[in-house]
Amino acid sequence: MTTEPLTKPLIAPPAVPAPRALLELLKPITWFAPMWAFACGVVSSGAAVQGRWPLVIAGILLAGPLVCATSQATNDWFDRHVDAINEPLRPIPSGRIPGRWGLYVALAWTLLSLSVAALLGPIVLGAAVFGLALAWLYSAPPMRLKRDGWWGNAACGLCYEGLPWFTGAAVMADALPDGRIVGLAALYSLGAHGIMTLNDFKSMEGDRRTGIRSLPVQLGAGPAARLACLVMALPQAAVVVLLLAWGAPWHAALVAALLAGQGLLMRRFLADPHAHAAWYNGTGTLLYVLGMLAAAFAVRGGLGGGLA
Repeated sequence: MTTEPLTKPLIAPPAVPAPRALLELLKPITWFAPMWAFACGVVSSGAAVQGRWPLVIAGILLAGPLVCATSQATNDWFDRHVDAINEPLRPIPSGRIPGRWGLYVALAWTLLSLSVAALLGPIVLGAAVFGLALAWLYSAPPMRLKRDGWWGNAACGLCYEGLPWFTGAAVMADALPDGRIVGLAALYSLGAHGIMTLNDFKSMEGDRRTGIRSLPVQLGAGPAARLACLVMALPQAAVVVLLLAWGAPWHAALVAALLAGQGLLMRRFLADPHAHAAWYNGTGTLLYVLGMLAAAFAVRGGLGGGLA
């Protein structure tokens, strides 16, 4: 993998990227997961948001359109040769983001993210530095964590779920979060490892040809799909047990019901992982993130019957 631009784009490149191509490079559809996790962190803190909406909104923007978008631009730049095989119409391989513009955008968004994080306090800045470092290590050589599905998915799961959750709780408490909050964030990060595997089924051919050892490439589609389901389900089962132990039975029941719903959807996914990975990502993952919110309310003592 080099830092050289593609030499033969599919169309004649413009001098500068169009705004639409830049937006596509930053992949807004991926911003939802960390923004949602940040909101779960805010909820789990139990702190009132009244009078602190600017802080909450700034944190949500930092989690999604800034840090997550940085990771997407970085990944697209270092993945441009893979995308030329798997997704040739992406902004860089198609030539809509010409030359090294993809790299320049990744660098600029990194600096912008750090600037905003610095305004939100030292804990947020530390979390942003950690998340952005992982984003670059995930995509850029020589580490390029994504070359191995085990490490790459772990880095993504942490950045998409655990770190934003931790940051949201820390921002509202203006201190390190309670151990139970950290535990929930860690468990949902672990489950997100399985969600990340869902994204790898569509690119198996290109990954093989470019030496990226995603879990579907390493294990085969069927075993990787079964592993992904197990990795998604077990942490949620642990959350149910913890909520029961913490005296939040109704929240535990809700998380358990959402997990059961995922189990039903997993049957279709497992029958044909190639055909249904994207479908499960849009259905089963929805139930997964609703469970996150239920757990967040349990920790803060909301919805009645939760922790004191």
